Amino acid sequence: MTPLPRGFTAYVANIGIKDDTDDFVVVTAERPVPCAALFTKSRFAGPSVVVSREHVSNGVAQAVVVISKNSNVATGQAGHNDAVDVATGVGDRLGVDPTNVVITSTGVIGRRYPIDRVRAGIAALPPKPAGTDATAAAIGMMTTDTVAKVAAATVTGSDARIVGMAKGVGMIEPDMATHISLVFTDADVSSDQLDATFRRVVDRTFNCVSIDTDTSTSDSSVILASGAAGSVDLAAFESALECVCLDLTKQIARDGEGATSLIEVRVDAAADVRQAKRVAKTIVNSPLVKTAVHGGDPNWGRVAMAIGKCSDDIGINQDRVVIRFGTTEVYPELLDDHALGQLSTYMRSEHVMIHVSLQTGTAEATVYGCDLSDEYVRFNADYTT
Repeated sequence: MTPLPRGFTAYVANIGIKDDTDDFVVVTAERPVPCAALFTKSRFAGPSVVVSREHVSNGVAQAVVVISKNSNVATGQAGHNDAVDVATGVGDRLGVDPTNVVITSTGVIGRRYPIDRVRAGIAALPPKPAGTDATAAAIGMMTTDTVAKVAAATVTGSDARIVGMAKGVGMIEPDMATHISLVFTDADVSSDQLDATFRRVVDRTFNCVSIDTDTSTSDSSVILASGAAGSVDLAAFESALECVCLDLTKQIARDGEGATSLIEVRVDAAADVRQAKRVAKTIVNSPLVKTAVHGGDPNWGRVAMAIGKCSDDIGINQDRVVIRFGTTEVYPELLDDHALGQLSTYMRSEHVMIHVSLQTGTAEATVYGCDLSDEYVRFNADYTT
């Protein structure tokens, strides 16, 4: 069990969205508190995203709701009305202004909530939830996830804590945060400070993960700060927040549908961070690179191919690029067949590092993904609405 920070309580239940697993999560604060959030840029953004964008626009929230196993996306005005009903119903039960309720939804696209069951579930929500287990909330958020994703850290120089939970294994490519993640802290941080810090951290963590290049219609990443632990050093707070979000980022990548290996791609000596991330994402998203890792094949030519696809980066010169698997250079210092055979053992490990130096500058970026297996193809071929 990972307890929530001070000032937050939770309620987790099954309300019959799909099966007998928990599918309804509410985390609430004792009062309206500073909030920051980032949402998908998808043109098919779901009603939960549309409603929540409006609700967090003033930098304040008091409760966050997750409905899992149904995203309520592409459901028209009726679906939008359902999302409003959820915020209103949860707000009424908690005695919270509905505009201070953030809604997130995840699951099948194109189906409305089974609204009668949702309303019945909301009616059972206690006015003062007593749960404090973040792990239970993370389990309630899961759809095709195989494990609950929770991370926690303490802010250096204080007893303030940061606890995060996330869900996501497929349809993941950054367009803000690429999944659903909820982060809670008892540090006293203003709305403006929270928003600026969260945006920087998300860009370095959640926006550096990719499973399959597909951006969800429901991506939402939310942070609330209760202030119960008092003020903190902002630099220490940002460092602790990054630890939590990076931990969750790696957990998402490891749990990619059908994944057997976490792939970490580091690109350094780049012209700027944007170039470094662009090249790294091209590598980690390449099906040929992913399948090479899955097969334990140290085929550096596929990495070179992926770098070459960045045709607009005219400063990249193939004669200066260095490619490594782990710490072993494979280009331009070529290995013989025997050495490549030994390297294949590394390529079969649970964590594979691909390290590329572009020699175009001094910037760097690291992104995270996973291998591509026949299980991923089978799972998504059999997935049905």
